[in-house]
Amino acid sequence: MSKGKVQVYTMDYCPYCVRAKGLLKDRGVAFEEIKLEEDADAEWDALYEKSGMRTMPQIFSGGKLIGGFTELAAQDSKDKLESLK
Repeated sequence: MSKGKVQVYTMDYCPYCVRAKGLLKDRGVAFEEIKLEEDADAEWDALYEKSGMRTMPQIFSGGKLIGGFTELAAQDSKDKLESLK
């Protein structure tokens, strides 16, 4: 994975978003949270165009899609997220 600015797209009432942010914090990875409201259709459409995903969270590093919580946790099991620092 490429090192770079980590962005986490989230929404309210999303347990996987909470888990992803917690994992990043636990590993000391700085990130920017971008929260989308459920009715923000234009932002959701733009994010879908960028990622091809409709689920949350969506995590990017250096502008490249990492994936969601499952992919983040898999990366954590490989390198404790050192690749994102």
